[in-house]
Amino acid sequence: MRTTSGIRAAVVKPTTADLMEDAGTGLDYGTRPDRLPGLLTPTDRFFVRNHAPTPCLDARTWALRVEGGGVRRTVRYTYDDLWRRFPLVSVVRTLECAGNRRALLGAEHGHRFGGVQWGRGAIGTAEWTGIPLRDLLEPAGLTDAAVEVMPEGLDGARGRRPMPLAKALASDTLLALAMNGEILPPDHGFPARVIVSGWLGAASIKWVGRIEVSDRPLRAPWNTEDYVIVAPGREAVPITSTPVASLVELPWPARLSPGPQTIRGRAYAGEDRVAAVAYRIDDGPWLPAALDGPDLPGVWTRWRFPWDPAPGAHVVRVRATDEHGRSQPDATPWNDLGYCHNSVLPHPVLVA
Repeated sequence: MRTTSGIRAAVVKPTTADLMEDAGTGLDYGTRPDRLPGLLTPTDRFFVRNHAPTPCLDARTWALRVEGGGVRRTVRYTYDDLWRRFPLVSVVRTLECAGNRRALLGAEHGHRFGGVQWGRGAIGTAEWTGIPLRDLLEPAGLTDAAVEVMPEGLDGARGRRPMPLAKALASDTLLALAMNGEILPPDHGFPARVIVSGWLGAASIKWVGRIEVSDRPLRAPWNTEDYVIVAPGREAVPITSTPVASLVELPWPARLSPGPQTIRGRAYAGEDRVAAVAYRIDDGPWLPAALDGPDLPGVWTRWRFPWDPAPGAHVVRVRATDEHGRSQPDATPWNDLGYCHNSVLPHPVLVA
């Protein structure tokens, strides 16, 4: 896509303000929480997180290599190979950037963290269709020494991040070729991307051109310098699954009319299931919200509650709990890079 000045834009799809929130980098756009019509996030409003401009890749010349010290032979696949040689599977999975809500964490601590200043919109759910990654690794001959798998992207940043062999071989770790029933769009990884269920979005590398299978632990900027939790006085810990959190499907701040209505939202717990969602209006008691599913790990759950608000200013709070009893905290501990904010949010609502 080109701008009115004739300069190629950093992303391809339209990112209009009625659907997307501009994070201010020219590369990154969140989904407006009040523009979520169903379980799946429509592709036109699915959040975009790029480390470099969306590359323009030609499926006719693109190829994927599987290589490294953890396999017996290098294997090369063309785009046609992927469609013709392997059975395709589809999974519904949620992706969330580990930096989602970084701006809110900054407000909580009175500090502006570096990185993309996300609001609440760096999360989305799609149906991903592709090939289990293990089916692509098998022809390369995994050795007994194989320990990690690292997909690498063909964007300008050469995005890459290792995962343990067991995660790469999981049945729902895919090399995706399609999204929501359509060929994968450029901004979301065409020709192929990895989907790593329940992990931070940075693990689901886009525009994959190489997969290294290693016989030793791998280090990359995305698991040593970035996408790590750095707490004062502690070593950096790579982020894997993201913590349980909830999202209210209203603008921030919100404005509603008086009268009975239904407040809706989503809750997500990374690799775990969402077990319960509670809500609180102003200083009232915590009450259970109804869950509408799906009851699956790696996928957000929809929730709702009825409200007949009186005119005036209100605060809505929502707290999700995962299957292990972990609930959203009232405050998120400090970490130097501003990741994994999951505090209960005081959502301002004016009823008039």
